[in-house]
Order: sequence, then structure tokens, then C-alpha cells
Amino acid sequence: MVTIDNLTVSYRQHPALHHISGQFLAGALTAVIGPNGSGKSTLLKSIMGLVKPAGGCVHISPHQARMAYLPQMTEIDRSFPLQVRDCVLLGCWPALGAFGGVNASLLARADAAIQAVGLEGFEHRTVGSLSSGQFQRVLFARLLMQDATVILLDEPFNAMDSRTTDALLALVHQWQAQGRTVIAVLHDDVQVRSHFDQVVLLARELVAWGPTSQVLTEPNLQRARALAEAWDDDADICHTDEVAA
Repeated sequence: MVTIDNLTVSYRQHPALHHISGQFLAGALTAVIGPNGSGKSTLLKSIMGLVKPAGGCVHISPHQARMAYLPQMTEIDRSFPLQVRDCVLLGCWPALGAFGGVNASLLARADAAIQAVGLEGFEHRTVGSLSSGQFQRVLFARLLMQDATVILLDEPFNAMDSRTTDALLALVHQWQAQGRTVIAVLHDDVQVRSHFDQVVLLARELVAWGPTSQVLTEPNLQRARALAEAWDDDADICHTDEVAA
């Protein structure tokens, strides 16, 4: 469903991703892992079209596939006095547009999504009054409203308590059962082994891509760490016509 073709993304003319190629399988749960600064978030933003490649491209098939993206929580401003239900209803924005009306059916869907993430009774609370775990549940409810076929999650369980993590992982497995494709940036290897069947291991370049048991091996993890230790952000700039090693 998502194919990465020789993708290079650069910041300040230095590669955040360097000649990455591979294919995300439709209906799979794929974890994107690697050392800090390895390009994991950049890969998700590239798929969403939020960053411009220096070379290569991303193919989405079919072209009309609905995409949903949850950035890291640190990138989201919670200071605006928005109520939980209104935040969840923002998931309908791509379909409704700026002037579309919210009818009783959409309100019922929003309330069902809020109930699905365990926040029934929080509909009129402001998002700024919620704990981090409660707010992450709200964001997952908003994803439910988007009804996407491809769902991208950037560190969705970071700093979450175990109860919240278990509840959100249950939703992720529901999405897979519905045939949706989920791509998630994660840091917890135990979590990856337990819940995700495919893994992309990055260290700015591709270390390994495939079934979890074949990617999460000690030699692969050691190579990723060695590449991270060798990074030099003052090195010569990357040229996109280089041949990948």
C-alpha cells in the first residue's frame, strides 16, 4: 500500500534519510525503530507529504487511500480551550471542509469514539485539563473519526501508563482486524515483538526491513548503534545521485 523508492530527505543539506527503499504491506502492523535521530519521524512525515524529498519518492496505492497521522504529543498545542467532543469531531474536517455542518449522526459517531477510548463523560472537558494519557485517548478517538485506511503514529505510547498503552494497543489491533495499515514509530523492543509483525530498522539509512523476528536480531541492532555512533552532521553534504552502499 505504501512504497518507498530510493527516498532521501535532508535538513540543512545533511541527510535525515539516505536512499531508503521498501514496501509497507497492506493490513500489517509495522513498527519503525532505530536510535534517536535515525529519521523515524521524518519517514512518517515523508509519507504524509509534510517534508519534501531531496531525492526519490513515496508511492501510495491506491491514490485515493485515506491517510491519518498522529504526530508526537510534544508537537501538539493544548492551550486552545477546545472541548473533547469538538477535538474528536476535527477528525471529520477533511470530509466536511471549513463550512460543513455537524449533524446528529456525526455527533453520535464522536460520542461512540469517545466511549471506545474509555472517556465517556469527558465530552465537555477542555483538552488542556486532561492528563497526557487522557489526551492521547482523545487523539485516538479523533483517528477513529477519520476512518483512514493508512494510519501513521509517531511515538503514540511514549510516557503513557500501562493501562492507557494497553487500551490503545487494543485499538491498533482492531484496526488491523479491519484491514487497515498501521505504521508506528516505537522505542520499546518488547512492545514491538509482542504486537507488531513487521519492522523497519533505521539509522538514517536502512538497516533492515521485514518480519519482526528477522529484523530484531542482535547483529542488526548492533549495526544500527554503530551507524548512529558514526554520524557526523558536519560531514560533506549528501548528493541524491550517489549510489547507495
